[in-house]
Amino acid sequence: MNQTSTDNAMAFLPMAKKIPAGAGEFRLPSADQPFVQGTVATPAGPVPQVGTALSRQDLYGHFRVRWNIGRNHFMVEPGLYAVGNPNADSPVLTSANYKMSFDLLRQALAGRDAWILVLDTKGVNVWCAAGKGTFGTEEMLDRIKASRLHEIVAHQKLIVPQLGAPGLEAHAVKKYSGFTIIYGPVSVADIPNFLDNDCQAGPEMRIKKFPLRDRIVLVPVELMQGLKQGIPFMFVFLLIAGLAGKESFAEAVRIHGLPPVLSVLLAIIAGNILTPLLLPWLPGRAFSVKGAIAGLVLFVIFFTGATAFSIQYSLTEQASWLLITLAISSWLGMAFTGASTFTSLNGVKKEMLRAMPLQFFSLVVGVILWGISLRMS
Repeated sequence: MNQTSTDNAMAFLPMAKKIPAGAGEFRLPSADQPFVQGTVATPAGPVPQVGTALSRQDLYGHFRVRWNIGRNHFMVEPGLYAVGNPNADSPVLTSANYKMSFDLLRQALAGRDAWILVLDTKGVNVWCAAGKGTFGTEEMLDRIKASRLHEIVAHQKLIVPQLGAPGLEAHAVKKYSGFTIIYGPVSVADIPNFLDNDCQAGPEMRIKKFPLRDRIVLVPVELMQGLKQGIPFMFVFLLIAGLAGKESFAEAVRIHGLPPVLSVLLAIIAGNILTPLLLPWLPGRAFSVKGAIAGLVLFVIFFTGATAFSIQYSLTEQASWLLITLAISSWLGMAFTGASTFTSLNGVKKEMLRAMPLQFFSLVVGVILWGISLRMS
């Protein structure tokens, strides 16, 4: 078949996008990956076999990405993998190539024989990748063909995480590959029961909850991202205070630099720690409001009495700290809209359009007032 014929054959793909080079070409993932224990012979070739017990190296990797260390590189090669000793009748489950998603899925398949078809989501988890479009119809069709799945399994069923549904057109996958998509449970922990129940999910398996435990898990990575954004602000405040103050550099930093630095730290704690932990109990529906309220509470606790650092500050300077705290805590609190089941895509867009101008205004005015207070001191 020439290139023109190939392009015509692939013209079904959504949006009439140009077919990437290599799309649909046969390729299996490398067996030279630390978690691969061997291979399973198939009509399409040797498929990498993975275990279900996570090694210390796997767990250490999980710890690192929880703290946002190497998160963008925590990936497995996309393609087909074997768990146990699957045959042509074994189920095929799909996952993202974010290694934590892959690890949790293979761990849930302990004692079973199954295939795992890993899509190339650029190292993003299923839920987020579905929203971004990388866990999508085109990639699914490409990965089915590239893995020669028709030659390996006798059935035509794919078990897809329910959270991957927004990125897929199940009818298109069925039409152009022959594979029927069966949506699995929301939680990977329910997969054993799902498989034992003839791939039927009970109502409780269809509900995505956001309990305290799940919210705590998000804190480290969000905290590190908050510090990454906040630390440059802190250095700028210290530098400007030291250079602009009438006192010596060190004394000016202590008097005028430390309060706004503390404001930023309080905002990070409020937005990245208190907001997710107290999410159901903080007033308001908007995450930006919840973050601002958490920031306000911390600010009042630490700055009540206007005698911070045993120094009497002007109202202008105190107002600047408050505005800085509210702006940053509101912004960081709003970041959790993408990780929560409390929001919808339209709700997130609407909130951002309303909140971001106010956050920007609060931050700019706070910085200006702080600058004015330096000249007045």
